[in-house]
Formats: sequence, structure tokens, C-alpha cells
Amino acid sequence: MHMRKRILVTGGAGFLGSHLCERLLNEGHDVICADNFFTGSKDNIRHLLDNPYFELMRHDVTFPLFVEVDEIYNLACPASPIHYQHDPVQTTKTSVHGAINVLGLAKRVGAKVFQASTSEVYGDPEIHPQPEEYRGNVNPIGPRACYDEGKRCAETLFFDYHRQHGVNIRVARIFNTYGPRMHPNDGRVVSNFIMQALRNEPITIYGDGSQTRSFCYCSDLIDGFVRLMAADNAVTGPINLGNPGEFTIKQLAEMVIELTNSKSTLTFEDLPVDDPLQRKPIIDKAQKHLEWEPKIKLEDGLKKTIAFFEKMV
Repeated sequence: MHMRKRILVTGGAGFLGSHLCERLLNEGHDVICADNFFTGSKDNIRHLLDNPYFELMRHDVTFPLFVEVDEIYNLACPASPIHYQHDPVQTTKTSVHGAINVLGLAKRVGAKVFQASTSEVYGDPEIHPQPEEYRGNVNPIGPRACYDEGKRCAETLFFDYHRQHGVNIRVARIFNTYGPRMHPNDGRVVSNFIMQALRNEPITIYGDGSQTRSFCYCSDLIDGFVRLMAADNAVTGPINLGNPGEFTIKQLAEMVIELTNSKSTLTFEDLPVDDPLQRKPIIDKAQKHLEWEPKIKLEDGLKKTIAFFEKMV
């Protein structure tokens, strides 16, 4: 019993948050899930509601939260362009005020606190692949800046609270992740392609399809989260968590069509403003400090994700 921790997961009803809550409960911890349900869903955590060690709280992280916990995972923030550009001011507030509030809570109760940052802090990178030392190429006034700069500012706050107040922090930079419980209409490339393929609709590729992404399956990523939180206190991050396997968007579309036996064809549209052309993590630090690297191959992860989305079509 003395090993059971009380853990707060903000954004716990979201795609990644729900998988994290599940993992922490399976490890025998008390979990408080806080979510305002802007992009999260009760369906994602419905199977956890009867667990006596799981508590659901409707809460927006832009307001302070007063709970007694040992650890905090801050995952609260819309993560797809369609959602974070819907209300860009609120997106920035969620990243910045949310970071201030979880850091203030961690400082008050002496909790260890994890920040889900993003590869978007690298912007449209001029260095490829991306190491943690790369400072990024972000347009601070573009349509994606509410997310990119919000997450960059959150990282600043985490490291300043660490230096100034001694808060025990962990910062992970998350690269493209996919899997069951993704929002079907979030505009992200994996969910877009799968839904279009299952409906035999034309698959929309923005640009010429030569831009690259690295796709990490959700269970691999969650394992990285837990390992980073459990690491030595000197391992604050930021640490890249993602799959270094690199695929073009066109390759992904063709793989989805094949795996779904779809009649879809490819259509091409203009690339959105500030959309990065390359994305691939260097994960040397994760391998060294966390003994972590992804295990799920893209084809295998896509099969599991397709099986989830098939229930919706």
C-alpha cells in the first residue's frame, strides 16, 4: 500500500490522457482525471469509472486546482490544428495559465510534475532530424503560434519554477502519436486518412505528399511518459519521445489504403501556412536515460487504430 501514489492527470479524458490514466491504475495508483471535455470525452474513460481508485473531475486548468497529490501529469491542451485554432486565445491560456496552475500546485504540495510538450516547439525545422538542443524555427505571429509558442512558454515556466523554486519537473517533447481513442474529426493525418479510407472517400494530402512525419503508437509513448516520471531527479528533460522511423505523408496514405482495402484515391491540396516539412526525433537521450525506444511498427499500430475507427463508420 505504501507504494500507491496519488496522481493527477490533467486532460485525462483525452486521447493520450485516457491511456495514461489506464496505465497508472494498472500499476496500482490512485488517479484523479481532470478535464474540461473540450476535446476529451467521457467515452474514453467510461471503462474506468467503476474503478474505486479513479476519480473524474470536470475542471479547466486555466483555473487553479486544489488537490493533494504526489505526481502531476499535465496533458491539458488541444493538440490538433482544427481544435487549437478554433479558439487560439484559449489555447494559449491553456498552455500558459495551465502551466502556472499545475506548477503552483506542485510547489504547494511538493509534487513531481510532468509537462507534455511537443515537437511543434521546433517549428518548421532547419535541422533534421531534431535534437533537444535545437531551439526551433517558429513563426510567433502565424496561425499555429497559439500552440507552438504556448508550449514553448510552458517549457520556460517549468524550467524557471525548477530553478527558482526547486520544483521537481519532467518535460517531454512529443512527436506525432496515433492509436485508438484519437478524435475522428481532429484533422490529424492518421485519423483523417483512416476515416476517409474507411468511407472510400478521396484521401486529402496537403502539399505534394513528400513531407515527412514520424509516427509513434500510443502505448509506446505512454511507456516513455512513465519512465521519464520515474527517472532520476537530474533527468528533467526536455526529452524527445517519438518514433524515429520516418515516412512521407504519401507513404502513410498508401499504407492506410492497403490496410483498409479501400477504393480511395489520392487528392492534393495546398499546404497549410507554417506546416512543417520534416519531423523526425533524435531519441538518444530517451534511450540513454530512460532505456526507452518504440517497439510497435507503423503497420501493426495502424491495424489496431483502424480496428478502433471501423466501429464508427
